[in-house]
Amino acid sequence: MKPARLCLPQRLGVPTAMLVAVLASLAAADAAAAPTLTLKGCRLPGYPTELQCGTLARPLDPARPQGPQIQLRVVVVPALARNKLPDAVTILAGGPGQAAAEMAPLIAPRFSRLNQRRDLVFVDQRGTGESAPLECKEEEEPYRGLEALLDLEQQYALIDRCRERLMKLPHGDLRFYTTTLAMQDLDAVRQALGVPHWNLIGASYGTRAGLEYQRLFPQAVRRNVLDGLAPPDIALPKSFSTDTQAALDALLASCQAQPGCQAAYPKLAEQWQQVLAGLPRRVELRHPLTGKAATVTLDRQHVISAVRPPLYMPALSAAVPAAIAAAAQGDFNSLLALSNGLGGGRRGGLAAGMHFSVVCAEDLPRVADNRDAPGRDFSDFDRRRYERICANWPRGTVDPAFYTVPPATAPVMLTSGGADPVTPPRHGERVTAALGAQARHVVVPAAGHGVTNLPCMRDVVARFIEAKSDAEALAVKLDCAATMPRPLAYVPPNPELPPVKKNQPEGSK
Repeated sequence: MKPARLCLPQRLGVPTAMLVAVLASLAAADAAAAPTLTLKGCRLPGYPTELQCGTLARPLDPARPQGPQIQLRVVVVPALARNKLPDAVTILAGGPGQAAAEMAPLIAPRFSRLNQRRDLVFVDQRGTGESAPLECKEEEEPYRGLEALLDLEQQYALIDRCRERLMKLPHGDLRFYTTTLAMQDLDAVRQALGVPHWNLIGASYGTRAGLEYQRLFPQAVRRNVLDGLAPPDIALPKSFSTDTQAALDALLASCQAQPGCQAAYPKLAEQWQQVLAGLPRRVELRHPLTGKAATVTLDRQHVISAVRPPLYMPALSAAVPAAIAAAAQGDFNSLLALSNGLGGGRRGGLAAGMHFSVVCAEDLPRVADNRDAPGRDFSDFDRRRYERICANWPRGTVDPAFYTVPPATAPVMLTSGGADPVTPPRHGERVTAALGAQARHVVVPAAGHGVTNLPCMRDVVARFIEAKSDAEALAVKLDCAATMPRPLAYVPPNPELPPVKKNQPEGSK
């Protein structure tokens, strides 16, 4: 069969020259409307070589293309090979509220294998980093006293003040920071860079972004890697409680299954309940940054908020049993030291204004219909917190189709950590079923929040993306970390045992 050719319809009585002129004018109009992005050499702190950086103008409100504009920050880690492949890899940040470009020095080395022949592209999502940032860092001063850091009403007042300040910015219409608009931005970046298809890699909230991009632009996706599923149909302020409770219960059970931990803390679950039952109480704490001691009142919200962050990382959660045992004796310093909850500032690099713009618009309206049961210990604190903050937060419009997950038309690799307190396997399983035959899901039982950062899983991701055909990509084995053990619980040395004698030269006393 001969290849098809583009032919001009000369039999319609329209002169060929006129048709050529019309087509040329249409092409010129399309070129004028196409986004433009000029890259130039740049440096990022912590990255050893020169990168390529640029900005892309986008309308804050797509319905008003001539209205207020925002500038998207784009950072490209160029492929090392001269004959690079055109399908670049783009990294979707988590949060919501993380800036992708800020994480480039940390993430790019993990995917150095992919970077041999493919560009790595980092785009600060609107509202983060240098893309019309919505940050509250000056209101969240980390060096405030402990009483102020622990005062929930003061925290709410600071967030309210931040919201009012952000709304006065040129880009401060907080209705226009939804995931859908951000993914439209990402496709504009793709077009401006001349990338025919993206290979997407998203973690945590980045998985929601990846699913939404795939829903909007399925023809532009070659591969999609989703690590720790936070799909659009969950209501985060409610699922937080359910999933964190399950992770904490699993940690307590794991301690009882380890002889050393069980011997050191035979009644750990009871001690944890005793800690909660004894709240509120006055305790002496050291400030997490200044080290200055102060006597403060701890209540239930403070303690459950402190125990959640270390559960994200099994290596860190291994110290939680010892911290709970110490808290049962009245010393809460160890437990709170494991948490960044008192650290203030941007709290893990999150732009708070963008975070609340997303959650208030996309998650909170679905809380009432969400069937997740609140965790026994964590109750409905997260829901009440977000309801308080979102009460006066401007909310963007969300298309009902946003909450759907259509069948995938390109291979999708999904990963879940069995010990993850926020995006556990149950979400990955549901999304895999919705995506259909093009999706593959792997659970790493001992992993926490984030699976693709494990060394062997980085190679799995590379093989998945490097596979030349869809069939080869779907055949890649994903279980390299399936038997990885969970870190043993930390058990402090027993002070009652005699110290171990050091080896001494023969004849010495």
